[in-house]
Amino acid sequence: MTGKIPTVLIMIAALLAGGGMYYLQVYGYYDEIPASAPAAQIEITNLVTGTPEPMLIDGFDGIDSDSSPIRFRACFSTDMSTAMMTETFLTYDNPEPRTAPDWFGCFDAKTIGADLEAGVATAFLGTENISYGIDRVIAVYDDGRAFAWHQINACGEKVFDGERAPEGCPPAPETN
Repeated sequence: MTGKIPTVLIMIAALLAGGGMYYLQVYGYYDEIPASAPAAQIEITNLVTGTPEPMLIDGFDGIDSDSSPIRFRACFSTDMSTAMMTETFLTYDNPEPRTAPDWFGCFDAKTIGADLEAGVATAFLGTENISYGIDRVIAVYDDGRAFAWHQINACGEKVFDGERAPEGCPPAPETN
């Protein structure tokens, strides 16, 4: 009899802790980005100059988190044609859309990824090193639907693993 009460208390504590962790991972750390916020101003990198420039977008819906630089996701549309974009902006090799929480229904990473592989959508470099080692990637469909996310680049992969930055990477930020 004396072991039942502590067992029940441990089970209740475990359920509360598990529920709390689930909530924080799926809801708690994400904030919706207002369309007027600086983070909602999508930029795309020009093929000739190599610098990001504002992209013409409409209907922005986005989420982000201060807890990780790769939690950014966005859905929007553009009137820019894919044909014009491929001649004007840098395409992105090896795009890997990051999954979004189920409650952010406009962003389906599996579908976007499959469409990128099938050539139904085209990936572009939004902003390289939007924060060190992280690129903003934009996927655009011929019908104008577009999606953006943050993805770890080659510099970030090495530095975040504790290795030296590869040739051609900007200097890694100093850590204390």
